[in-house]
Amino acid sequence: MAEVATSARSSATPDQLLVVVDPVARRADGESVRIAKDVLGAGAAHTKVCLPEGPEEFARALRRRGSRRPVVIGDDRALLRAVAVLHRQRELAECALSVVPVGPVLGLTRSLGLPTGAVAAARAVLDGAVRRLDLLVDDSDGVVLGEVGIPPATVREDTAADAEGGAHAAGRPWLRTCQSLVRTLAPARPARITAGPGTSGPARLRVEVDGVTLVDLDQPVDAVSVLPGAGGLAEVEVRPVSVGAEASPLTATGRTVTVSGAHYRYRADAVVSGPVRTRTWVARKGAWGLTLPG
Repeated sequence: MAEVATSARSSATPDQLLVVVDPVARRADGESVRIAKDVLGAGAAHTKVCLPEGPEEFARALRRRGSRRPVVIGDDRALLRAVAVLHRQRELAECALSVVPVGPVLGLTRSLGLPTGAVAAARAVLDGAVRRLDLLVDDSDGVVLGEVGIPPATVREDTAADAEGGAHAAGRPWLRTCQSLVRTLAPARPARITAGPGTSGPARLRVEVDGVTLVDLDQPVDAVSVLPGAGGLAEVEVRPVSVGAEASPLTATGRTVTVSGAHYRYRADAVVSGPVRTRTWVARKGAWGLTLPG
């Protein structure tokens, strides 16, 4: 892992930054990476740049950050990986992340309010404010920033789309998101993820919110979604199978959501997991910090 220390040409802020540049970002848009590093180096008191070659070096750099403020240059995958590392170290509460979005998968970073231009995003790192955000933690210690979806959309690994920077993959952002996240975050990478038990069609699931049953096994459902809401509560929506007239979705909010049933798969931040018989997600208020434009 290459490391470069740079002194600022301006002491506008007293920050000491640890800038971790995701390798996918370097390959996808080296010019934006260079611009972001220049802006950060000019605006911070001291900048240390790390160029990890893989997830292990990425995690090691974050763990050894010391008192430096971590800045990730990368896409959604890099953000999710950073949050997962800090969560496993139980350091999310005291460590705010800053992100300069660069790379092919930017849906999550956009939804969080991060600028996508390299200059604007780097300036937000220097001049922005930390906002505490909610997330979900499941009973296997997994972290969800966006949404849990049950059943997940069918995912197929396509050789052409799997090539970084391939034109075919660039036109299919959802497929690229799933492939890349499974590759970089999942502990084991299956040769192919396709529709299977619990991945498509009506499912029979018991959905409980704070111990109260929202839907039971006798009511087939088309889809279930769980996402961090406001005030430390998860927002749950269940879409029952329509019979004749379209059925209205069932909604609820609560701190704990448990989904049980026959073996099913689920998608969390585009990572497909399972099959499982039961999974519980707990909403945590203000569990992580992200630097956003002021």
